Amino acid sequence: MPACVFCAIVAGELPAHVVAEDAHTVSFLDQRPLFPGHTLVVPRSHHETLVDLPPPLLGPVFGRARQLAAVMQDALGAAGSFVALNNRISQSVPHLHVHVVPRNPRDGLKGFFWPRHPYADDAEMAAFAQRLRDGVAAAPPPEG
Repeated sequence: MPACVFCAIVAGELPAHVVAEDAHTVSFLDQRPLFPGHTLVVPRSHHETLVDLPPPLLGPVFGRARQLAAVMQDALGAAGSFVALNNRISQSVPHLHVHVVPRNPRDGLKGFFWPRHPYADDAEMAAFAQRLRDGVAAAPPPEG
């Protein structure tokens, strides 16, 4: 298997702004966010697509995505969220990852035109990660 950037993040070999982790998943900020707070939930073990994900990991992966969707409303003041997963097509890293994106009315996200909104710098990215970590720590544990 060729080197996987998400496996390297999970292993601590590459830096990432981690917002939550447990025995089965690691969640970290997307480097090219649709909006600040855009988080990726990945299984610790390498699985490329949803079809490849073993059934016992469905609950942990989507339980964490569900928890983060709620946390974004509480910790970031988002009105809601967008949760998505690509399977091969439009999957920039071939390691299953669920996008959890904070949303607000009139935020500019329309259809499949997704303008990216980068962080001003690493300090801003770190501040968003901390807000989400604080929200995860205060939230009920994910189901699954």
